[in-house]
Amino acid sequence: MTLDQAVHGQAPPDVSAGTPTRAASAEGKAAPGQDAARAEPRPSPELSRVIPVSGRRRSVPRWLRRTVGPVVLLVLWQVLSSTGVLHADLLASPGTIAATGGGLVADGTLPSAMLVSLQRVAVGLLLGGAAGVALALASGLSRLGEDVIDATVQMLRSIPWVGVIPLFIIWLGIGEAPKIALIALGVAFHLYLNVYAGIRGVDAQLVEAGTSLGLSRWGLVRHVVLPGALPGAMTGLRYSLATAWLALVFGEQVNADDGLGFLMNQAREFFRTDVIVVCLVVYAILGLIADLVVRTLERLLLQWRPTFTGQ
Repeated sequence: MTLDQAVHGQAPPDVSAGTPTRAASAEGKAAPGQDAARAEPRPSPELSRVIPVSGRRRSVPRWLRRTVGPVVLLVLWQVLSSTGVLHADLLASPGTIAATGGGLVADGTLPSAMLVSLQRVAVGLLLGGAAGVALALASGLSRLGEDVIDATVQMLRSIPWVGVIPLFIIWLGIGEAPKIALIALGVAFHLYLNVYAGIRGVDAQLVEAGTSLGLSRWGLVRHVVLPGALPGAMTGLRYSLATAWLALVFGEQVNADDGLGFLMNQAREFFRTDVIVVCLVVYAILGLIADLVVRTLERLLLQWRPTFTGQ
């Protein structure tokens, strides 16, 4: 009984029959909570609204997301040209470049130059690819081949391949041969390195499994080693195509009388930045098309390999 209760004559409350105690209250709250604890936790509405963000992002077409950057760059470029911040003598506006490109296509100049450049790249890619793959097979499949070939190739690839243009001109003249040789040289090194690394990177357990199944040496090469080296070969082909276009730009600066490089040389003499940019855009488009072809080959030839596509 408290002092207040004694003064006013109040009796103390009956704990057993009156207000529930703190322990009883706790038990009363715990009883329904046991079922809730056994139930699965449900995400809050706020969390539900946050989780589907990736789903909304995927609802936007990927090609549309990939075009945002180039479109913003073109708009900024056009605005700078229109306001005079970017002078036409330094770089023509996108509108002028588009009009120039349309004129070059209409009179047949650009298609003719593209055809000549494509022929040079195709021949150089074929010759350089054959040489690079042959050397990689000889070096990757044989210890003797590695000892004879690999050190020499590693030494030669450290030399800047653009620096051999004067030698190619002396040896091969100023016609088509030095241009094609320059492309083939750049292609061969990339394919050699990637195919060689792909062969030597094949899992040894797969080779042991093939041997235990009774495969001959040629059977191991055909069914185990070459399929295992194929991803490296596709990577090397992509690098080789990029290098082929780069080598073409340098090669067509050597006394070319046709092709995209010839157009660029003429435009440089007359300070036609619009023609130069048109040729550069064509180089970029052809390179993207070539890369798309290689990606398609990868999807067809490497269907057995799991890949990470991003999230």
